[in-house]
Amino acid sequence: MTRRNGYALLAAIVALIVSLSAALYVGVAADDGSGAGASTAPVKQAPGRGPAAPASTGQWVATWSASPAGAEPGTEVRGLAGNSVRNVVHTSVGGTGARITLSNLYGQSPLTITHASIALSAGAGSAAAVAQTMRRLTFGGNPTVVVPPGQQILSDAVRLAIPAGANVLVSTYSPTPSGPVTYHPHARQTSYLGEGDLTEDATGTGYTGRVGSWRYLTALDVLSNESEGTVVVFGDSLTDGITSTPDTNSRWTDVLSRRLRAAVAAGEDVPRYSVVNQGISGNRILTSGTGRPADNQAGVGRFHRDVLSRTGVKVVVIDLGVNDILRDPRLADPQRILDGLRTLVRQAHARGLKVVGATLMPFQGHRGYTEARENVRNQINAEIRSGRVFDAVADFDRAVRDPYNPRRLRPLYDSGDHLHPSDRGYARMAQSFDLRDLKGAAPAEL
Repeated sequence: MTRRNGYALLAAIVALIVSLSAALYVGVAADDGSGAGASTAPVKQAPGRGPAAPASTGQWVATWSASPAGAEPGTEVRGLAGNSVRNVVHTSVGGTGARITLSNLYGQSPLTITHASIALSAGAGSAAAVAQTMRRLTFGGNPTVVVPPGQQILSDAVRLAIPAGANVLVSTYSPTPSGPVTYHPHARQTSYLGEGDLTEDATGTGYTGRVGSWRYLTALDVLSNESEGTVVVFGDSLTDGITSTPDTNSRWTDVLSRRLRAAVAAGEDVPRYSVVNQGISGNRILTSGTGRPADNQAGVGRFHRDVLSRTGVKVVVIDLGVNDILRDPRLADPQRILDGLRTLVRQAHARGLKVVGATLMPFQGHRGYTEARENVRNQINAEIRSGRVFDAVADFDRAVRDPYNPRRLRPLYDSGDHLHPSDRGYARMAQSFDLRDLKGAAPAEL
């Protein structure tokens, strides 16, 4: 080899090293929905429309999430082929970068997404975006991704300043049949549907369909300097906020998030955490719905995917058990329900996570009420209050019950069905929650 050729080879090697050192990397994972694939090797992000992922300091936390709850009726064959979905979600904390998780958990065929985008909403009640915030999303550097049946995918990260308490638009376009659609009903948030590829349409005028559910999207993470972890709230319709006023973010978890941000801003000694909602209406601890995979999967079955695999999880709050009482065709066994709750706690403790548990709220006046079921509820609550189930207790029962008849919700807090709270009832639940209980980690197991 001549000296000149040697210098040329050396220069090429140096250039390659510098190029690789300057590259930004983001993670991408495709898995079965359990979270087991979330630590796969990072993949270099190819250039796309809009800034690349930030190289700033901060921590990835979940700012919004929703559990995949079932297969959307009417989408069994074609899915949403030829349509764009614009999901509207509300952030808990802000950040300088963003990434999303899409799920095909209930799909029976591969889900092909050819374009996806993220942007800040231009205003409530509209599909319009703030144009300068529109970012194209990629997956392993590619705008197109195929999500196999039963799996989920994590996008690459993009640079985007997202405020706390903001509405964010996440849009996807699927050109081919891929049913049924994995969705979360009872979102209490209006999202949109439009014909054709409208993923990067900032005007939103083509989104003529309105829907009260979230499709495909199950998580939005942000790279945050204002949060050091995530509180994951695990529950049923009482957490899902099924009777809260739509498009007002009046679920008790929303109020808790605002309380926590206000306390941090006031300098109180509370952790800087985001709050995300993993409630599913009708959910039970021990029993799943029908189908394969089962719609409305039992709490003990979905806990790993919906709680332990959430980004940055530090504390778990569990408010679950009323449906196990109401929907048991026989009289529910309180010990089996408590054993189920303790199973969840053990799984969280194995990950070093603290668990706050809620007492079960009253439901006299509801069509499923009986004195025998009330006795089961009281037995479970007595054990929860004893400290033998959770690390700390949120006594929602005491907070919302009628002081003149503790078997009922206080009328001010009753939505009218004698089971689910009104907006004021959800606010009362959040206000009764002791923010100091979010401090600390799981106790050491002896």
